[in-house]
Amino acid sequence: MLPLLVVKRTLVLVHDLFAVVVCWLLAYWLRFNLELPESYLAAALRSLVLVLGVHAPVFWLLGLYRGIWRYASLMDLRRIIVAVAFSSMTVAAAVFMLALPEVPRSVLLLHPLLLVLAMGGSRFAYRAWRDRLLYGRMMFEGDPVLVIGSGDAADRLLRELAHSRDWSVVGLVAGDASRRGHEIRGVKILGELDDLPRLVEQLAVRKAIVAMPESSAHERRLAMEAAVQAGLSVMTVPSLEDMLSGKVAVSQVRQVQLEDLLGREPVQLDDGGLRGWLGEHVVLVTGAGGSIGSELARQIAQFRPRLLVLFELSEFALYLLEQEFQEKFPAVPIACVVGDVKDAALLDKVFAAQRPSVVFHAAAYKHVPLMEGDNAWQAVRNNVVGSRCVAEAAQRHGVEKMVLVSTDKAVNPTNVMGATKRLAERVLCGLQRDGGTRFVTVRFGNVLGSNGSVIPKFREQIARGGPVTVTHPDIIRYFMLIPEAAQLVLQAGLMGQGGEIFVLEMGEPIRIADLARDMIRLSGFSEDEIKVVYTGLRPGEKLYEELLTDAEQTLPTPHLKLRVARAEEAPAADWQQELAAWLAETQPAEPAAVKAKLKRFVPEYAPQA
Repeated sequence: MLPLLVVKRTLVLVHDLFAVVVCWLLAYWLRFNLELPESYLAAALRSLVLVLGVHAPVFWLLGLYRGIWRYASLMDLRRIIVAVAFSSMTVAAAVFMLALPEVPRSVLLLHPLLLVLAMGGSRFAYRAWRDRLLYGRMMFEGDPVLVIGSGDAADRLLRELAHSRDWSVVGLVAGDASRRGHEIRGVKILGELDDLPRLVEQLAVRKAIVAMPESSAHERRLAMEAAVQAGLSVMTVPSLEDMLSGKVAVSQVRQVQLEDLLGREPVQLDDGGLRGWLGEHVVLVTGAGGSIGSELARQIAQFRPRLLVLFELSEFALYLLEQEFQEKFPAVPIACVVGDVKDAALLDKVFAAQRPSVVFHAAAYKHVPLMEGDNAWQAVRNNVVGSRCVAEAAQRHGVEKMVLVSTDKAVNPTNVMGATKRLAERVLCGLQRDGGTRFVTVRFGNVLGSNGSVIPKFREQIARGGPVTVTHPDIIRYFMLIPEAAQLVLQAGLMGQGGEIFVLEMGEPIRIADLARDMIRLSGFSEDEIKVVYTGLRPGEKLYEELLTDAEQTLPTPHLKLRVARAEEAPAADWQQELAAWLAETQPAEPAAVKAKLKRFVPEYAPQA
C-alpha cells in the first residue's frame, strides 16, 4: 500500500497537469477570439504531449508538492511562478527548435499566465474555504475588541486572532488619518485615536489591543492613554525585540501595565565598554537587597564579573537575592555579606578579602517623611557616615572607581533625606584625589515600583476598594523604570572620570493624581467606583523635584540619556574637619539640631516649617 503522503502528492500533481491541459486549450481559444478552428484544435491536442512531458517533471523536481494547501502562502506562489516560467521557456524553446508552426507565439505567452492563476488560485481558494469552515464562526464567538495600529504587527495580530475563539476584532484604529476607510485582512480602519470615545459607544466594545511595537514609546503611550481615557480595558502585544528574537508571538497579548504608560525608550548601553570594565573583575554593591541595588546586581551579572559581592543589612532581602542568583545566574560567582555600611572594620575586612575594583554604593535611607522627625540623626548616620565609610575603605584598598547613587531630592533640598544625600555628594567631592579612587555621583528621580514608592501603595489601596490617597492635586514627580535607572547608573559609572555628577534624563514630570487615575482605570475601575482623596503634603515633601541646582551647569555626553554637571570645588579643609567632628558624635541629636547642622554644611538646604 502506497504511503498516504505519496498518494496526496500524486493527486495534486494530477490536478496541476489537468490545469496545464485546460489552460493550454484556453490559451488557443482566447488566441482565436473564442472561435477555435478544428485544425488548430487538433494541433493543440497533439502538442499537449510535449507540454505535459515538460511540465510534469519540472513541477515535481522543483518541489511544488512539499507545501500543504491548507497553509498556502506567498512562498508557494513564488515556487509556482518559478516552475511555470521554467517550463514555459522550455516549451517555447522546443517549439522553435522543432519548428512547430501550429503553436502560435501568443499561446506561449498566454498559457503561463493562465496556469499561474489556475494553480495559485486553486490553492488559495482551498485555504480560504478551510479557514471559513474552521474559523468562520469564531469571529462571532469571541469578545469584541478594537485593534489600535495599522502596521505589520496589526496585520500579524489579525491573522493570528482569526484562529482564536477568545477575540472578535470589530475594527481597527490608526494613527494616520489617510488610512481611514481602508481594510487590513477584511477588517476596516474605522478612525483615529480621537474617534475612540465614539467607537466605544457605537460598537459597545470594552476592550482594545494596542499593536504598535514598531512605533516610538511616546506614540505607544499616547495610544494607550487614549484607550484608557475612553474607558477601555487595554492590552498590548509583546515588544518588537521579543517578537524578532522568537521568544513570543504577536498573539500573546498582555494587560497594559503602568510601565507602558510611562513611555520610556529603551536604553542603549555601551556593552563592549561595560564588559571591559566589569567583566572578569570583582564588583561590590552596597544596599544590594534594595530596589536599585538588586537591579544593579542583575545588570552587572550579565557582564560576567569574576566575583559579585552583595553587601546588605537586611538578612531576608539578601537571602531572597541569593536564591534568585542561584536560579537565574548560576554561572556568576557571588559573595553575600550581611553588614552595615557604617561598620568601617567590617568594610575593611570585606575589601581586603575580596579586593573589589568597582563599588556601587546604593545603600541609603530614602523615605522622606520617616527621616524628617525623630529619625533625622539616623538619616545622617546612614546616608552620610555610611557613604564616607565606604568611600574611605575604597581609597584604602585601591578601588578603581566608586559610584554613588544619589537622588533629585538632593537638589535645593527641603527635607532631611535630600540634605543628607547632598551632603554625601559633597563628602565624596572632598575625598577626590588625583591618582586615587575616582568618585562618580549619579542623580535621578523616582523609579516606578521601587520599595517605598507610591505605586505599590496605590495598588494596595485599589485592591482594598479605595480610596487612593494623594497628598496634593498638583504634586509632580519624575519617574523612570528600575531596569532603566540601573542601566544608566552603569553607563554613567563607565563614563565618569572622577568628581562628576551625572544627571539622568527623566523625561516629562508626571502628576501623581493623574498617575493614580491611570492606575484605577488600568485596574478596571472607574473614578466613581474608587475615589482619589487628597491628604495634604507630608513633612519635608515638595510639590516638585529638581535635577540640578541653580549654580550647576550641565553638558551633554555621548549618551542621549545622560548629562554631566560639575558642582562646586572641593570643600575647604576646615569644613571637612568640622564635619568629621560632627559625624563622630555618638549621641542622637534632636531633630532641630540635626537640621541646623545640615543647614551649616549644605547651604542650599531650606527645611520646611
